[in-house]
Amino acid sequence: MARTAVARAHGLGLLLALLLPVVGTSLPGTVVRLNEAVLSYVSEIGKAPLQQALQVTVPYFLDWNGEVYQPTRIQILDIHVPQFDLKFIADFGVRMLVAANFTFQVFRVPEPLELTLPVVLLADARVAQGSIRTPVVSISACFPLFSSAVVFEGSGGVAPGLLVPVQKHIEAVLRNKLCLSLSNLVQGLNVHLGTLIGLNPVGPESQIRYSMINAPSITKDYISLDIDAVLLLLGKPIVLPAEATHFVLPAHVGADGTMATVGLSQDLFDSALLLLQKAGALNLDITGQLKSENNLLNTSMLGRLIPEVAHQFPEPMPVALKVRLGATPAATLRTNNATIQLQPFVEVQAVASNSAFQSLFSFDVVVNLSLQLSMSKAKLQGTTSVLGDIQLTVASSNVGFIDTDQVRPLLDTLFQKPLLDHLNALLGMGIALPNVVSLHYVNPEVFVCEGYVVISSGLLYQR
Repeated sequence: MARTAVARAHGLGLLLALLLPVVGTSLPGTVVRLNEAVLSYVSEIGKAPLQQALQVTVPYFLDWNGEVYQPTRIQILDIHVPQFDLKFIADFGVRMLVAANFTFQVFRVPEPLELTLPVVLLADARVAQGSIRTPVVSISACFPLFSSAVVFEGSGGVAPGLLVPVQKHIEAVLRNKLCLSLSNLVQGLNVHLGTLIGLNPVGPESQIRYSMINAPSITKDYISLDIDAVLLLLGKPIVLPAEATHFVLPAHVGADGTMATVGLSQDLFDSALLLLQKAGALNLDITGQLKSENNLLNTSMLGRLIPEVAHQFPEPMPVALKVRLGATPAATLRTNNATIQLQPFVEVQAVASNSAFQSLFSFDVVVNLSLQLSMSKAKLQGTTSVLGDIQLTVASSNVGFIDTDQVRPLLDTLFQKPLLDHLNALLGMGIALPNVVSLHYVNPEVFVCEGYVVISSGLLYQR
């Protein structure tokens, strides 16, 4: 067996967060693009929260009755948003077009007046990089356009002398308050976005930290961010031996029509494997129970292949394989093919009569593994399987000559399954990608390309 060593106030804000790339990188590199498909989704699910956000208070209207000004209360009864369109503005951000119908009740005497006022709200949201290397959204322009009010049937005859000033009063209020409400929502959104990028656990003593490295790249088709992804072990960053290069995600990759496209560079995989190696997480001890019927980890089994083992241990004694990884694992990404090469040092030890472990012999091992990648929630996970034969080279021996051809089948049996179980348990923990609270990846597809990995995914917003 193997022993292994982020409500209502933010309702529209969270939806606007869908317009922002959630991840991306430089050294090592990750890039995320949100494509046009996400805008249609945000437009649809954003109508209800937007209707709530447009609720404003209308102050009393002062109606002149011929003698004095009579304060008349006006209340918004309903807001209906039949149209909410979004589109990317190249090198800037996102343009919003909102068509809303406001239903008001004017509490006049002798009977109330109900009217509907159609409003079109045009706003441009600029997406930039903040001082603390997080996304910042700001409303740079906002224009409400008003149509003529429509009086509900049953409200009685309304003289233009009343309807015209009432509409002007309402328009003056909405002209100021609608854009201000939208701007306030964005300010609250920026506080929320500050939590999108930060530390995410990788293991008990390791984390991954995300931060923007430059302003977003925006075209008419997508918005994209580069984010620096730093892996940390005990608070110290993992630094690749060789200088990493800037990762550029090609224009057309992944699945067509997808909402999100995430590109993960070779450097990110190299950093993750270096983290595992430095943490000692890839080391393991393989032991067996002496009295187990299927136990092959004992000196008797080795003695059948290596006479000196039988000579030194006439009675069966437990054997342990100490697997230590000195060399850094190497990942290779080719089209539709991801592999990992491990070069562990394996020492075979036996329990001597004084219960102390005695080194019998050791091997330098080369193991080539096929890597299958998948996503669960916001984590990229992996599983491995052995490719070809495990290569063994005798490093040292205290039991004389060792015929590797004879010993290899036994060691393959003893070594391969515990190694895969251990490695797959580690890779199954996955690396968390940054994500917005309540925003989930849906039906993600993982594509291995030359030197990088692409994740194409839908998005689902659930509170």
